[in-house]
Amino acid sequence: MLARMFLTAAALSAAWSVAASARDLTVVTRGDSMTNAVREVYVHPFATATGLGVEQDSWDGGLDTLRDRVKATDNTWDLVQVDADELATGCTEGLFEKLDWSAVGGKDHYQATGSNDCGVGAAMTSTVLAWDKDKFQATPTWADFWDVAKYPGKRGLAKSVRGNLEIALLADGVAPADVYKTLATSDGLDRAFRKLDQLKPYIVWWQTEAEAAHILGSGDVLMTSAPSGGIATATHSEPHNFGMQWSQALYEVQSWAVLKGSPNVRLAQQFLYFAGTPPIEVRLLRAVGASGLAKGINDGLPPDLLAIAPGNPANIASGLRIDTGFWHDNLAKLRPRFDAWLAAH
Repeated sequence: MLARMFLTAAALSAAWSVAASARDLTVVTRGDSMTNAVREVYVHPFATATGLGVEQDSWDGGLDTLRDRVKATDNTWDLVQVDADELATGCTEGLFEKLDWSAVGGKDHYQATGSNDCGVGAAMTSTVLAWDKDKFQATPTWADFWDVAKYPGKRGLAKSVRGNLEIALLADGVAPADVYKTLATSDGLDRAFRKLDQLKPYIVWWQTEAEAAHILGSGDVLMTSAPSGGIATATHSEPHNFGMQWSQALYEVQSWAVLKGSPNVRLAQQFLYFAGTPPIEVRLLRAVGASGLAKGINDGLPPDLLAIAPGNPANIASGLRIDTGFWHDNLAKLRPRFDAWLAAH
């Protein structure tokens, strides 16, 4: 680990000469909490170490946005945080530069889920079942989440079809390995919506991780689905006693990709080398509750931090990885169905 840190310093020194004629590197992230964490954990330390300018921007995702950026003559985005579907499709379409893995530490430095021809793992995040342990002493399951007769109270869910169909089937007894096979059928989709029907009168909808933590902390709901990072952050910032159920949590991997035509390819790869250092990635877990993808990221973590790490092997083993390919193929038809379902009384 120390050797890696010394190598990082040497690599950063090399970056000074390659960036002299380029504009500032622009790093683009998803969501306010991740943007703030990346600024604290990566951008400021990298800029301080190199003396180079790094700008930040944020986006909500979407392949059309990436396509437009690549075509634009005034594009200023360089390094973009993308989901698995955006990475796979964008790499196939030539929207991203192919990575020089020797410049970012080598593929062997990263977990298999964090290496791709066009991208390197940025963060693993999870959506968990969260509850207030002062009000509910047991450890609930998704089946308990639906059982309002036994456990009266409102429930919180994201105002999105993505994720909720999976949760509904898990609550209905579908094994994680069978969730997407079930959703691939019309009967399976109907089953998921029927399950949501049962809970609809009791749902409080949230749209951001801050809202999810707020409705739980305020007592508006007894339990809620929520990004694990938002619950961990809320627990640290205020005197909450929130619990997180990692069994059948939904997790996904986001990656860094360099937009095609960026004049800062080499500098972006130096930034990735710096960001892939395990002691630095651990700071991301502390800051926003997201796990890095470098090997050894969990080594030496204190038990309380390991317990809330999305990349903890125990949490992954009991979870369900979101199938971004399924949502790439089906979101356009399922979102209107979900919106119509929401609007119906």
